[in-house]
Amino acid sequence: MDKNKIIVFDTTLRDGEQSPGASMNTEEKIQIALQLERLGVDVMEAGFAAASAGDFDAINQIAKQINNIRIASLARALEKDIKVAADAIAPAKNRRIHTFIATSSIHMEHKLKMASEEVIKRAVESVKYAKTFVDDVEFSCEDAGRSDIVFLKEICAAVVEAGATTLNLPDTVGFRMPYEIAKMIEEMVKFIGDKAIISVHNHNDLGLAVANTLASIKAGARQVECTINGLGERAGNAALEEIVMTLKTRNDEFAPLYTDIVAKEIYATSRLVASITGIEPQPNKAIVGKNAFAHESGIHQDGVLKCASTYEIIRAEDIGAEKNSLVLGKHSGRHAFKDKLINLGFDLDDSELNEAFIKFKDLCDKKKDIFDDDIRALVSNEIIKIPQIYEVEKLSTSSCNKGHASAAVSIKFNDEIISDAALGNGTADAIFKVIDRISNINGELKDYKVNAVSQGKDALAKITVKVVFEDSNNATIGHGLDIDTMMASAKAYVSALNSYLSMKNR
Repeated sequence: MDKNKIIVFDTTLRDGEQSPGASMNTEEKIQIALQLERLGVDVMEAGFAAASAGDFDAINQIAKQINNIRIASLARALEKDIKVAADAIAPAKNRRIHTFIATSSIHMEHKLKMASEEVIKRAVESVKYAKTFVDDVEFSCEDAGRSDIVFLKEICAAVVEAGATTLNLPDTVGFRMPYEIAKMIEEMVKFIGDKAIISVHNHNDLGLAVANTLASIKAGARQVECTINGLGERAGNAALEEIVMTLKTRNDEFAPLYTDIVAKEIYATSRLVASITGIEPQPNKAIVGKNAFAHESGIHQDGVLKCASTYEIIRAEDIGAEKNSLVLGKHSGRHAFKDKLINLGFDLDDSELNEAFIKFKDLCDKKKDIFDDDIRALVSNEIIKIPQIYEVEKLSTSSCNKGHASAAVSIKFNDEIISDAALGNGTADAIFKVIDRISNINGELKDYKVNAVSQGKDALAKITVKVVFEDSNNATIGHGLDIDTMMASAKAYVSALNSYLSMKNR
């Protein structure tokens, strides 16, 4: 093992999906997985196989399609969880089972209701069982940040003896300060030596996840667990893009340490994850926020124009975020369009290219100026392979008195055009009610977001909805893209409906 390499363990598809409202279907997870492969992460935690049939299916499909990344599934320290995880990742060329149990006094007493000796016994048995399926077993001490260091050493020594190859010491509740994490990691690295890789997984409850991760690297940790855009439970996880770009930008502090992340894929990955989950990074988010490379102050603008390094320590191009310049128009050909997609990080087959090109030409007829972000949104929206059971064909709306509105919608279903109309408390509500009537499936809207994809009064509207349908306990996310905001809303609702039906049928 190269002791200077920092292993990047991405858990966007597992811990990231635990962000409220960030649920993804199998097709969406596959697209993110393919982009993570282009990004160059070392380990991809594809999900928690025992959580649901949908999680199992997504992990299994990803394991079949990803070639260059180690695929992991999380599993509690239970034989049934580990067996399901092993089955889910079985098709992968490189496999890892990631099993865990809590090790802090507060968790052992109140959650597990187990004595420390029982916890060690369960941990050892679980690692041994996981080793019957894979060579690569990671063991996590949940809430290690609040665990007794003597007990941590005892349980870690026992699981390493049982066959664990990576030891993860998470700050599960984001409680520790950087110097405290560094002290714990330094002591554990010294104790474990070369017997296993020490990993960290820091949560951001106090805004210290990245700082704690960097302190851990300095102290000897050689695997970092992180997510795109810092997604995750509560306040989220350490953001992959911030860790990677800090190591690159502050090479003076961290050399000779490095990662294999392809930095120019960072922006494309961030945008894909934001588009699919519907969770946009805040504008001032480091590295990938829309204001990360914006300068409004006159003094700053003057300095940047004279010499970019006066106020920019990272160039937008370094992460693949080219300036939002005018790119293509209605007279652009297929070859130029394909070349632009390659430059933006998309690798489409002929069928996908044809579909995307048709959508691009349609957009050119409606929108005068086409920007990179328009194309990113257009293509990202098209490559998610959700069966189009229902398709919006036509939409007309009108406002009525006292806030009421009417909507007439035509939808294609089984090669038949079905039309209907309804009244609602506002235009969007009327549209959704028509779709419910046509499909005979009732949905309850939980969230509705509108974003402008690029700039100008004719900017594409990106609508993201979260809908709970009839017999489902979970919200389904849908996306719609159109110049007309109401048409985008209809497309988003139908997208959620199709996604719901796809998962139900699967």
